[in-house]
Amino acid sequence: MSLGGHLKELRGRLFWSALFIGAGSVAGWYVYDPFFQQLKAPLDNLAKTHPNVSVNFPDVMSAFDLRLQVSIFIGILITSPVWLFHLWAFITPALRKRERRFTLAFLFSAVPLFAAGAYIAWVSLPGFMNALLSLTPDGATNIINAKDYILFDLRILLVFGLAFVMPVVLVLLNFAGLITAKSIFKSWRLAIFVIAVISAVATPTADPLSMFVLMVPLALLYFAAGTVALITDRRRKKAADALTLDELG
Repeated sequence: MSLGGHLKELRGRLFWSALFIGAGSVAGWYVYDPFFQQLKAPLDNLAKTHPNVSVNFPDVMSAFDLRLQVSIFIGILITSPVWLFHLWAFITPALRKRERRFTLAFLFSAVPLFAAGAYIAWVSLPGFMNALLSLTPDGATNIINAKDYILFDLRILLVFGLAFVMPVVLVLLNFAGLITAKSIFKSWRLAIFVIAVISAVATPTADPLSMFVLMVPLALLYFAAGTVALITDRRRKKAADALTLDELG
């Protein structure tokens, strides 16, 4: 296909992706209220014991602005199978058969891991909120900007989800022959340090328990990725030894 043909195909796939995202955003507009209530539920529960906590919209446009942003976020999320398919369909002609398998493996393994990370963040949100709001001095009122609060929640969900996807990248690099299981296990000290830093940055509270909520699963996933890479390396070595014996024979 010529360059013009590629650009025409890209334009078409971007158009259909944008169309579905727009339709998903419209749907997100209508489900915004229950979505907002779910995200605000931890604060509602804490307000029973912390009467000095309230969520507010500081100006006349803030409620509309937040609803629009969250609606677009919901639209991108619920239509992800569509635009991921168009992305896959656009790049797949340039990939070899083996590379296509790697890409599909990444998609099918990354989605449940992202969901698992987001779920852990979701169940941890009440604890985060309780720890943060407990720092409010007696006699003071914690007036929380609704936009800052909701976008803070979404950011935590995304960070946790993306952190859980990182071990899949290690496995795919191993499948591609770019790294070995030996190099993964050899760097375990550095990996634990990096995981600890990521966990400390991602968790909004300073207590060690919140940090370990993310750190322990990430460390387990790291060593699981190394184990998968070890199995792959052994299988690859057996295949290479068998090929060498055939050539000598």
